[in-house]
Amino acid sequence: MVTLLSLFFFHFQKRNSKALYNSIKNEKLEWAVDDEEKKKSVSEGTDEKANGTHPKTISRIGSTTNPFLDIPHDPNAAVYKSGFLARKIHADMDGKKTPRGKRGWKTFYAVLKGTVLYLQKDEYKPEKALSEEDLKNAVSVHHALASQATDYEKKPNVLKLKTADWRVLLFQAQSPEEMQGWINKINCVAAVFSAPPFPAAIGSQKKFSRPLLPATTTKLSQEEQLKSHETKLRQITTELAEHRSYPPDKKLKAKEVDEYKLKDHYLEFEKTRYEMYVRLLKEGGLELLSGGSGGPAGLKKSHSSPSLNPDTSPVTAKVKRNVSERKDHRPGTPSIKQKVT
Repeated sequence: MVTLLSLFFFHFQKRNSKALYNSIKNEKLEWAVDDEEKKKSVSEGTDEKANGTHPKTISRIGSTTNPFLDIPHDPNAAVYKSGFLARKIHADMDGKKTPRGKRGWKTFYAVLKGTVLYLQKDEYKPEKALSEEDLKNAVSVHHALASQATDYEKKPNVLKLKTADWRVLLFQAQSPEEMQGWINKINCVAAVFSAPPFPAAIGSQKKFSRPLLPATTTKLSQEEQLKSHETKLRQITTELAEHRSYPPDKKLKAKEVDEYKLKDHYLEFEKTRYEMYVRLLKEGGLELLSGGSGGPAGLKKSHSSPSLNPDTSPVTAKVKRNVSERKDHRPGTPSIKQKVT
């Protein structure tokens, strides 16, 4: 009896060992195939860079889990403007104040290509592939608004760019004409190509949340895009009027008052943004982008600067150290209309 049991366990262990060996062997084969595919894809990408060609697929810049919010990088997109700009990061995502050590001015060669503003260390060359650092510095201008930073007095010719995720960046151009040209082109790209927003998140709490703004390019025609912007402008205008008709009670908690101010700030910005989009589309939209001039109704001429000397840094102006500056980031308890530093 003992001999039979021993023989049975011997055959059982032998069969399991064989199955385990086959399983490990199959896994090793799968790993080998995966490694081979990875090496092949890397070598193909290296060949494309060496040949100066771009892949046909559109990659995405960003690390978010939502592909609609990543920046679409299209190597074949049209270039609308280029030139040297100095950049200062004023506010990070959601309007959070940028730490003081990261707010310094840096000079880049800026290229507005498609709906992305690329900030490169070297002058733009169409045949040269973008580096990882170039992609990291890239800024999407979908649903963005550019305007002159009239409240910033430390440097001349400074424009302010507020992005879809509420980042605020300051850019200094080399002349008033260059500054206005960048403002016109950025706003025009945003007006023409920004896709309709997703509905705002609905929750059980009264906390205000902004709707998601997709980074994908709109599928609407220019006429449909104009109607979409006009509808959104009417909706925002009505919502802002209703919001201000019920000011917060003095007995409310400070957090609830802050929520009221945040929503007011958002609606005011959106109203200004859609007013700009509607005006630009009525004045030509795509024609303004393809033409060298800003065109009618107050749009000034836009000049590109691909031949500027890269060693030339933007002109700075001397100001007194005690210039008062107000902030333009996500409002807490400050007033609704805020200025930049």
